[in-house]
Amino acid sequence: MRASDGDRMVLTTYGRSSGFAIDPVEKKPLSHFYPGSAVLSFGTAGCNLNCRFCQNWDISKSRQWDRLAVVASPETIAESALSSGCDSVAFTYNDPVIFAEYAIDTAHACHERGLKAIAVTAGYITDEARPEFFAPMDAANIDLKGFSEDFYWKVTGAHLSTVLDTIAWVHEHTDTWLELTTLVIPGYNDSADEITRMSHWILSALGPDVPLHFSAFHPDFKMLDVPPTPLATLRAAREIALDVGLHFVYTGNVHNTEGETTACRVCGAALIERDWYSILSYRITKDGCCAACGASVPGRFAEAVGQWGRRSLPFRMS
Repeated sequence: MRASDGDRMVLTTYGRSSGFAIDPVEKKPLSHFYPGSAVLSFGTAGCNLNCRFCQNWDISKSRQWDRLAVVASPETIAESALSSGCDSVAFTYNDPVIFAEYAIDTAHACHERGLKAIAVTAGYITDEARPEFFAPMDAANIDLKGFSEDFYWKVTGAHLSTVLDTIAWVHEHTDTWLELTTLVIPGYNDSADEITRMSHWILSALGPDVPLHFSAFHPDFKMLDVPPTPLATLRAAREIALDVGLHFVYTGNVHNTEGETTACRVCGAALIERDWYSILSYRITKDGCCAACGASVPGRFAEAVGQWGRRSLPFRMS
């Protein structure tokens, strides 16, 4: 991904992608960021973590230039997203920290055309790099992969403290809309004690309104011997987080309408009912309030809900 060029370190894969797709924003996952809207998603190759459970290992672990078959400038990406009816561009599949210059320039190109920029990241980034990387990001979903240093070091090759610092920094020092995701892996990070400690940290460091997604693991890469996450485990994790005091807790990668629904933090009314990524009903006013009681709903909302639905479509960059 990088090479020495004289006295500079350069991004050798700038402008090259491993592929594009148009997704629902809920797939990132983001549940409070322009619900129902369409997002043009892409990644490059490589990663700065070494997760044994990587769900996109063919991209993130690739060392092959032939994985980067699509050539597109930031301006081309933004124009393609606009002409395809997308509201945002998401940097995903592998961590955009790896291709920071490309992601940042693409985010600026998006803003020039009235589009939003989304970073889907593990949050493993230095103090010095955080401001420049997150400044142009309108939303971020940060993976909080577990809540023990032992898990982070042995399973991902990273350190928990760096990720926690990033999450807290983004929440405190930026206007980036923030949501978190934990991939729940049976026998590794699914204990009630770990989920409870994680939830208490989120409540203390971020407050109760940052959405948290518990996603189901499926066997992949170097963890083919680990079973998929049972729905009951995700439901139990969600209940723990809600009992701790978090207001918006979701389940993902499973069919669970209750765990996909956004409820009002004041009156409990169902604000956004979802079935997979499809929105069944929407009860948030154009100024971002509960239609039942008038309480404000944390997030970013348009005057009308998007109608992209649950489909994900491969996109060919011209």
